[in-house]
Amino acid sequence: MSDDETDAHAVDNVLVDWRRERPDLDVSAVAVVGRLAFVAETVVGPAGNRAVERHGIGRGDFDVLATLRRGGAPYTLSPSVLSAELMMSRAGMTKRLDRLEKAGLLVRALDADDRRSFRVSLTDEGRRVVDAAFTDLVGAMSALVSGLTDAERDGLDRGLQALVRANRKPTAGP
Repeated sequence: MSDDETDAHAVDNVLVDWRRERPDLDVSAVAVVGRLAFVAETVVGPAGNRAVERHGIGRGDFDVLATLRRGGAPYTLSPSVLSAELMMSRAGMTKRLDRLEKAGLLVRALDADDRRSFRVSLTDEGRRVVDAAFTDLVGAMSALVSGLTDAERDGLDRGLQALVRANRKPTAGP
């Protein structure tokens, strides 16, 4: 058995063991979540990282550049909005922005409407890099699902959407 086959059967092996040791429990949820975690950690994550790293940036840097890019022209946001969008601390965001600014992929300037804060904008080079990295990322993700039929892909997408909805924490409101 190849390493890939061994890895693919790792969740199955865990399930067999637990079903033998705890036949009183329905471990079907462990199967779903285990496979989801396995695919995310060993397939999707590494493929995404390779796609963006070919462009001289890491996945975290890509996330910042992509957040600016997908917002549309003029590709500008405040650091606090970026922090919130990417669920990062402001200190972590500052460090990332420093690195990206030094690389010439973005610039920071005082906000014309509020001189106490800054705006972060993509440079032309930043837009070029994020566009090329996103093109490669889409290609890598498309390759990952290319073995699925359209019906399987749609079913998987619907199932994952339902899983997200079922586990969404209620927001505090009035």
